[in-house]
Amino acid sequence: MSVPRTRDHPLTPHELAAVVARDIPAGSYVNLGIGQPTLVSDHLGPADHVTLHTENGMLGMGGLAHGEDVDPDLTNAGKAPVLETRGCSYFHHADSFAMMRGGHLDCCVLGAFQVDREGNLANWHTGEPDAIPAVGGAMDLATGARQTFVMMGLMARDGRPKLVERCTMPLTGVACVSRVYTDLAVFEIADGRFTVRETFGIGFDELVGRVDVALAPAA
Repeated sequence: MSVPRTRDHPLTPHELAAVVARDIPAGSYVNLGIGQPTLVSDHLGPADHVTLHTENGMLGMGGLAHGEDVDPDLTNAGKAPVLETRGCSYFHHADSFAMMRGGHLDCCVLGAFQVDREGNLANWHTGEPDAIPAVGGAMDLATGARQTFVMMGLMARDGRPKLVERCTMPLTGVACVSRVYTDLAVFEIADGRFTVRETFGIGFDELVGRVDVALAPAA
């Protein structure tokens, strides 16, 4: 079966964020990881009925703040200024992590260095001796959230694909990723394989040639 090509060009980070936001079910409680995932907040509004959680102690986070709307006391986990939504609340860092670890989040959206066909996630350390690790709350989120979505560029800076047969970098979570959103395609992970749901600016056959893992078209 052919895979739909829903854009005629690879997606920009903001375009990709809009695709991720589109797929978050109404009524969800969601944590957005630092980096590209924070852009998802700009594509969610009151009509989406999604409540955003940030690990530094806020529930009901809004989009990124700009100009006169910036309050230095209101930031996301990446220290970027954010807006409040009506009814938002604040709490201790420990309470925030209890929410993350306790299975209270429907979904988290994280960046990644590698994702493999078993849904294993590597995003806190490249394993290189001089690399700076960044543990943060990703391990708690990948384990505690009901679903983990990854949002990333498909290719690393060295040109290698980030989808791999087996992660070679230190793992953040095991068998936790169910969907991967990239600038070139959206992938579902189930039963030990990658299924391509849609592509952006590239055909399925060309996409197969870009990665070193087996890909299946969506049924």
